[in-house]
Amino acid sequence: MQRGLLAVSGILGAAAVGLGAYGAHGLEGLLEGAPEAAKRIGWWQTAVGYHLPHAVVLAVCGLLAARRSGWALGVASVGFVLGVLLFSGTLYAMALCAPRWLGAVTPLGGLSLIVAWLALAGAALRPPPSDG
Repeated sequence: MQRGLLAVSGILGAAAVGLGAYGAHGLEGLLEGAPEAAKRIGWWQTAVGYHLPHAVVLAVCGLLAARRSGWALGVASVGFVLGVLLFSGTLYAMALCAPRWLGAVTPLGGLSLIVAWLALAGAALRPPPSDG
């Protein structure tokens, strides 16, 4: 589980940096003349702002997986991945002129992130495994 989480974290992190750079240097030109261009750029920035830190916390989950196991850490890991895909993914898509109805999916991603953080707290509060 540890290696897989670290690999997914690395991929999500690299994607966040690349998408952030694109948002800073190329998105404005693509959206020139598009309706609500400023709002779309804001969506992109929000997506990146949630994407990158959750890629980092997924790496933390991967490192914790070497020391702990259990359902809570698994729920946290899945929740962070789903949260990034649903929350940031729908915002990226809407920024690129995808249908606005995708905005109805975005809160599901936010809910996934909240559940993931709570599951991570649960994993942290669980007693450590005994060495004996």
